[in-house]
Amino acid sequence: MESRSPEETEAFAAELAARLVPGDVVGVSGELGSGKTTFVRGACVALGVKERVTSPTYTIGHRYHGKHAEVSHLDLYRFQGVSAAEWGDLEPYFDDAIAFVEWPEAGAGVLPPARFAVNLRHAEGERRKVSIEEC
Repeated sequence: MESRSPEETEAFAAELAARLVPGDVVGVSGELGSGKTTFVRGACVALGVKERVTSPTYTIGHRYHGKHAEVSHLDLYRFQGVSAAEWGDLEPYFDDAIAFVEWPEAGAGVLPPARFAVNLRHAEGERRKVSIEEC
């Protein structure tokens, strides 16, 4: 799919969000500035999150209250990998929640398996290529 604006990226995310249930993990990959947090924000709004959704790059994760489920948003950009000790800090974000993980490749082999893999990449101008695969 191709998104022509942040609003379209959020709309794609809202369509995916309608299919998610607690326990689902969504890996969100892409280059810097490709719209990963915009995608997660669109999903969160569709899931009934009222809080402001921001990138958790420096805090690692945020937990939001959705209408029917808790929603976690993690950003593993600063990780080279996830150790067993670090997993102990991350694990609560996955408990009874829908979890979105930016830069999921850093947690490969440690994080719970993703139900969906989202990839965003720059296209011409403000456009983004968006792919969503069920795992």
